[in-house]
Amino acid sequence: MANEERSFSEITPELQKLAGLADKASEVDPQLYIDYNVQRGLRDMNGKGVLVGITNISEVNSKRIIDGVETPIPGELFYRGYNVQDIVKGLSPDNHFGFEECIYLLLFGHLPTLEERDEFVRILAGYRSLPPNFVRDVIMKKPSKNMMNSLARSVLTLYSYDDDPDNTSVPNVLRQCMQLIADFPLLSVYGYQSYRHYYDLDSLIIHRPKEEYSTSENILHCLRDDKKFTPLEAKLLDVALILHMEHGGGNNSTFTTHLVSSTMTDTYSVIAAALGSLKGPRHGGANLKVVHMFDDLKANITDWTDEKQVSDYLRALLHKEAFDKKGLIYGMGHAVYSLSDPRAVTFKGFVEALSKEKGREDEYALYDLVAKLAPQVIAEERKIYKGVCPNVDFYSGFAYQMLNLPEELYTPIFAIARIAGWSAHRLEELCHSDKIMRPAYTTFTPHQEYVPIEKRS
Repeated sequence: MANEERSFSEITPELQKLAGLADKASEVDPQLYIDYNVQRGLRDMNGKGVLVGITNISEVNSKRIIDGVETPIPGELFYRGYNVQDIVKGLSPDNHFGFEECIYLLLFGHLPTLEERDEFVRILAGYRSLPPNFVRDVIMKKPSKNMMNSLARSVLTLYSYDDDPDNTSVPNVLRQCMQLIADFPLLSVYGYQSYRHYYDLDSLIIHRPKEEYSTSENILHCLRDDKKFTPLEAKLLDVALILHMEHGGGNNSTFTTHLVSSTMTDTYSVIAAALGSLKGPRHGGANLKVVHMFDDLKANITDWTDEKQVSDYLRALLHKEAFDKKGLIYGMGHAVYSLSDPRAVTFKGFVEALSKEKGREDEYALYDLVAKLAPQVIAEERKIYKGVCPNVDFYSGFAYQMLNLPEELYTPIFAIARIAGWSAHRLEELCHSDKIMRPAYTTFTPHQEYVPIEKRS
C-alpha cells in the first residue's frame, strides 16, 4: 500500500541515504587523471580535443602554423570544404532555402545546382508529414514539460511506424534521415503546442506545413497562431539553422551519433541518443542561459550604456556574486575558438537588422557592449590560456526572443538544425567504419577478498 501511495518522483529518506553511498562510491581523485595521463573530458591540458576520428563533413579552425609557429587566427568553419561565412554571403537576400542547400551539401558532398536544389526541396516537402493520427496518439499523450524529451519520444516511436527500421544500408538510412530532417520541425512545434495546451491551459493550434515553404518559413508558419512572418524573420531563422547544423565530429551530440552508430543499431535509436546529449545544458541549452543572464543584468543596472556599471556586473558574475552564482559569463568563450567564433560574426549582422525591424536597438547595443567588455574583464580576472570571444549562443537567444519563439523551443531549434549534421555523420560512420567504438578506462580500486553476507560488518 505504501508503494502505491508514494509519488513517482519522491525522494525518500531511504533513497537519500543510498544516494550518499552512491556519491561516495563514485568519487575519483582528480589527481589520478594526471597520474595516469588520462585526458579528462577527452581534452588535453590546453583544452584541445583528443583526436578520435577522421571526417570529411566539416572542419573547425582556430589556429594555423605560421613560420613554424602555431598561431591563433579568427575562427573558421567549413562545410565540405566551403567556408560557412562565404556560403551565407552567397545566398540572395530573398532566398529562404539556404538551410536546404546546406543539407544537400552535408549529405552529398557538393553544393547543389539550382535544379538539384529544387528537386531536393521537393523530396523533403514530400517527407514533411507524420503518420496518420501520430499527433493525437503520440505527441498529445502525456506531453512532457521538456520539448527535447517529447522530441526524443516521438523519434523512438517512429521506429514502430517504419516497415524496415533496422536496415542499415545506405539507401534505407538516407530515407530515414531525410524523413527525420523533414519531420523535426513538426515534431518540435506540435510538441510545444501540446505542452502549451495541457500545461498553460492555452488553445491547441495545429497548422499543417506548406509544401512551398522552406524549413524556417514552416517553423514560423506552424508555430504562430496567425501563421504570419516577415521575410527578414524567415531569413534570420534560415541563417540560424545553417550556422547550427554542423560543427565538426567532436561536439558531444555528433560524437554520440558516431559512437552509437558504430554498434550498428537503428537510426531512430541513434538520433534519440544524440537528442539526449544535446538536451544537456553544457551542450544545447547555453543560449537560454545567456537570455536569463541578460534579464538579470538589465534588472541590476540603471544605465545600459554605462561601461562601468556593465563591467562591474560582469566582474560580479565572475566572482559568483550575480545571476546564478556559477562564476560564468554565458555566451563568452568556446572550446575551440579563441579570437572569434565565425558563426557569431556571421549571425551578428542579421540580429542587428532584426533588432531595427523590431525597435529593439537599445537591447542589441547592450549585447554589443557586453561582447566588447566581457573579454577584457575575463582577461583581468582570470588566468586564461587562449583568447575569449562571443560564441554563437551569445546572439541566438536574443534573436529567438525577437522572433517570439517560446523558450521551450530554443534547444529543439538547435536540434532541427543539427539533425542534418547528425545524419551526415551517421552515414559516414556506417560507410567507413567496421569497428564498434570501445575506448579504454583504467581503474584504481584494489582487489579484495569476497566476504559472505553473514560475516560482513
